[in-house]
Amino acid sequence: MKEIQIKLPDNTIKHVEQGSTGGDLARSIGEGLFRASIAAKVDGNLVDLESPIDIENANVELITNKSPEAHEVLLHSSAHLLAQAIKELYPHAKIAIGPALADRYYYDIDVDISINDKELEKIEGKMKELAKQNIQVERVELSRNEALEKFKKMGEDYKVEIISDIAVEETISAYTQGDFIDLCRGPHVPSTGKIKYFKLLSSAGAYWRGDESNKMLQRIYGTAWFTKEDLNQFLINLEEAKKRDHRKLGKELEIYAFDDEVGPGLPLWLPNGTVIIEELENLAKETELKAGYSRVRTPHLTKGDLYEKSGHLDHYEDSMYPSMDVDGTSYYVKPMNCPHHHKIFAAVPKSYRDMPVRLAEYGTCYRYEKSGQLFGLMRVRSMQMNDAHIYCTEDQFKDEFLKVCNMYLYYFDIFGIEKYQMRLSLHDKENLGKKYVDHPELWIKTEQLVREALVEGNIPFEEIPGEAAFYGPKIDVQVWSAIGREFTLATNQVDFAVPKRFDLVYNDENNKEQTPLCIHRAPLGTHERFIGFLIEHFGGDFPLWLAPRQVIILPISDKYLGYAENLKSSMLENNIRVSIDARSEKMGAKIRDAELNKIPIMLIAGEKEQNDNSVSLRRRHEGDLGARRVDDLIPEIIEEIKTRRRS
Repeated sequence: MKEIQIKLPDNTIKHVEQGSTGGDLARSIGEGLFRASIAAKVDGNLVDLESPIDIENANVELITNKSPEAHEVLLHSSAHLLAQAIKELYPHAKIAIGPALADRYYYDIDVDISINDKELEKIEGKMKELAKQNIQVERVELSRNEALEKFKKMGEDYKVEIISDIAVEETISAYTQGDFIDLCRGPHVPSTGKIKYFKLLSSAGAYWRGDESNKMLQRIYGTAWFTKEDLNQFLINLEEAKKRDHRKLGKELEIYAFDDEVGPGLPLWLPNGTVIIEELENLAKETELKAGYSRVRTPHLTKGDLYEKSGHLDHYEDSMYPSMDVDGTSYYVKPMNCPHHHKIFAAVPKSYRDMPVRLAEYGTCYRYEKSGQLFGLMRVRSMQMNDAHIYCTEDQFKDEFLKVCNMYLYYFDIFGIEKYQMRLSLHDKENLGKKYVDHPELWIKTEQLVREALVEGNIPFEEIPGEAAFYGPKIDVQVWSAIGREFTLATNQVDFAVPKRFDLVYNDENNKEQTPLCIHRAPLGTHERFIGFLIEHFGGDFPLWLAPRQVIILPISDKYLGYAENLKSSMLENNIRVSIDARSEKMGAKIRDAELNKIPIMLIAGEKEQNDNSVSLRRRHEGDLGARRVDDLIPEIIEEIKTRRRS
């Protein structure tokens, strides 16, 4: 057998027989490493531990539970274990798809019983039984016809549909464990015994392929971890996430509501939610004014011609509300603000001295999300977007792009967002002219400009191919809440194509017309998504400046209502949001209710406080802070609000 040379991550050179596997390599280094290994990476490609290594001078890395890629392999393997358990318990069930998510997985199944908590326990028990059997997981490759024949014979209709969409000439990979077989690209753990610490979480309905016209399947969610401690911590975080669920707290704190007569996905902002919206708008307006933005306003609908010119009808029509006919002309409610901003830029001639032009608007947009995709404030059909478009010269681009990124970082600091990631979404050259505008040179050029701006600004990022906007590369901003939940916050997009379609120009130093680059940015995203995130991030305990109700005055009895009203008037004069609990309840009950309503400051007023022009101060999570003179306390509250302190 021919011997080949490979290189390990520490630059160690190893000589192995051609066709040796990652498992062979691990065992040659040490039995402990072999037991810890679950997969391998060969020249950057993740493969099964038992895949042969045939490439001379390959870079090979063994994947253990310490590797970043390991958890996804474990989750995907656990999804197959779930499907195997289902097939053993319910032989007539048909399995559909079972992908890994960030910290869990799911499998969609078609079965004639309702998967309730009792059934979940039974399935989880079967999974544990199969895991203990330490069944070997093996990869097999099939031609398309072989795969079709095999899965048709098994009666797996959903797998047959998936295979039918694959090109005839493609080889299809599948994985077996015992008598069970499933389609998959892999890789997977080498045996079911590697899956030790797992839990089935819940079940829900899901339309096949997300299409409401298809059959409703049952989706089973689960999670898996390499250690018992990690599993337990995840379950603790999951319980905390349930307490912080923005749908639950949004209702309890009277922030927003949905109503069937208004329509699904169209939130109604209650007074408390409107306060939060206005505070976020004030923050954005202050920040953007200092950064040189001009505010604009645009209508909620326009002629379809505008969206034909911008390309939105070609690329987004399925996500737009249907057109309405007005005197023989098609009008659409707007799905985004950019075409309107382009028209505002074009309304007044520009020279190089005017550049860059920064136009900002909290514009309301409407998108037709499918009913099955609507989710609280996170996926809605009406949204108010912290939108702006920056029109700049190529020389100004990097500086403007970095300023936008730094605006994100400024906001992260205000809201205590400690973990975030910028994802540079690139085009797919195979889809030019279809999914993306057909300007290959401009794609390469602008992607490099964005890359250089991020590197020069020392902003961490990762590159994601095939996720760009149709008109240019973009940054997708991912943030993590205080309990580690990941959210997509907003985007920062480059547009090199659409300004030309709109004939947007400025006159350069030689009085020649030039087309500007355009940056689409929305650092605070939409009110809907961002407030949903903030509810969960703060668990409803908003910092004082953002809290819908900042102060509540608790008079000890009706005798002190007059003093409480005077206190309230003083605070209202200073724009402090304050109310009085005038109920004839015991003080303990009033304090408890104020805590439940997550009001940051409680001021108790009785005879002594009235005589001294003072209050007894309580703060949520801090308790009794003693007596304070009103003349001293009000300036402190004003300063805390003005500086937007988090605590």
